[in-house]
Amino acid sequence: MIQFMPARNNGKIATTGVKRIEQHKDRWSAYGATAGILGISEKLSPNNLRRFEMFRDYDDAFLEEISPDVTIAKWKPNAVLFEEGAYLDLAFFIVQGSVEIYLQKMRNRQPQRRDKKPKNGSEIVFLSSMDFNLPAGSGMTLGAGEIFGEIGAMNGWPQSVTARTATECLLAQIRVPALRRMKRKSKTLKERLDKVYRERSLFAQLKTTALLQKCDDAFIEALAKRVELVSCDPNEVIATEGEAADALYLVRSGFLKLSQKLGEGEAAVSYLSKGMTLGEVELLLQDASNWTCSAASVEFTELVKISREDLRALLKKYSHVQKRLLESAVARIKETGFNRKHLGQAEFIQTSLEKGLMQGNSILMIDLDVCTRCDDCVRGCADTHEGRPRFVREGDKYENFLIAKSCYHCHDPVCLVGCPTGAIHRAQVGEVVEIVDDLCIGCQACANNCPYDAIVMHETGEVWPNNMLPEVLRGKERLLASKCDLCYKTNHGPACVNNCPHGCAVRVGSVAEFQQLLAKKR
Repeated sequence: MIQFMPARNNGKIATTGVKRIEQHKDRWSAYGATAGILGISEKLSPNNLRRFEMFRDYDDAFLEEISPDVTIAKWKPNAVLFEEGAYLDLAFFIVQGSVEIYLQKMRNRQPQRRDKKPKNGSEIVFLSSMDFNLPAGSGMTLGAGEIFGEIGAMNGWPQSVTARTATECLLAQIRVPALRRMKRKSKTLKERLDKVYRERSLFAQLKTTALLQKCDDAFIEALAKRVELVSCDPNEVIATEGEAADALYLVRSGFLKLSQKLGEGEAAVSYLSKGMTLGEVELLLQDASNWTCSAASVEFTELVKISREDLRALLKKYSHVQKRLLESAVARIKETGFNRKHLGQAEFIQTSLEKGLMQGNSILMIDLDVCTRCDDCVRGCADTHEGRPRFVREGDKYENFLIAKSCYHCHDPVCLVGCPTGAIHRAQVGEVVEIVDDLCIGCQACANNCPYDAIVMHETGEVWPNNMLPEVLRGKERLLASKCDLCYKTNHGPACVNNCPHGCAVRVGSVAEFQQLLAKKR
């Protein structure tokens, strides 16, 4: 029998078991406040997990390890599970009931408002989400035994649809760390998830890549059935310099670092991001049948692998694809040759990958040769944001520039993943990511997720009321997360830049702009 919170287990439990129960409560208690949820299960035993079909391939030890990241939730009928544009670190498995998927703009209902100021914590709306690609004017219903949400969650993509429970539902909810481990351990689950991705999203993604966007639908549909889907862990090697090249890889999420042997070591010569390809040099040029570079994933990375045979068929039918790949191959050769000759550039690429600069849309740089440490940038930020500065004038240094700990407004903002209230979200103004103070419960999920320490937790001097949800917050000090919002609500732009009396604080929108900035100083 599955127990639902706030039920308690009064039996004797080993210390490790107690720790895992506390982990489970910490990770799932906030979801108990989600509108529409009737109950959230306590930590599930291996026997309880194995009652559900997708957990039957695993032994007791493995299920015990992942159990804090798995829960069963009861949902009311007609409850909104998620909204378009949200980020999530969950996948859902339908145990009982059915879920309706549709495009929000097709329904005559207003999206949940984020600007309503709550009088206390009990009025905060908790959100969750998923991912699909649906043609305009369509929808679908999912039933027992189907899984959803894993595509967006594992790739860090915003969700593209809205969903609600069509009936009362029992859903198994699995966090990404557990799902990644399950996928690695079970060939059956990997094949199942890959099948779902092919059916729901792969065609749309291939169709919108620059390489294939002019190909006809029938060809892409056939290609989508043949390509191999490759999931890489951080630092996993995809290609080794000097070994035979056998395929073209298309990056669908994440980053690849390209490196070449140099003396007794290696030098980073380039990087690949979403939509870019690896293998065109080796497969198109007659003198390069072996990998000219080693390639490794920088983070969790998802790839589409196109075999040599399928590539030949693609090139034979579409001359423009061959032209584009040849242009890319020539540019890659020039780039890697230049970077081998100029080791400073290789060092710059390595630093950019390690510090996450590839992700940034707006990165605050401070010229330390000019900066007098007057802190007018910080004071200007604080004056614009009710006395609370949104960044700290410290960080990593590269040459004479400080890379400040200020939000990068990333292409793929992992800070948005797992926020239980939707307080942190895209502001729909460029790439700006903002936090709505009135929705923030101070859970620190965003701050813990940010790899660049760009989110600051502030004390408010307030205590959560006795009716606050989740219950664990009641009576505790209220914290508030804050971060740079590029001062988008003002008419003067980023105050950190405009308040600098010496012009040494600047924002760059890409790694290329940072390179240009460095070149001016040399």
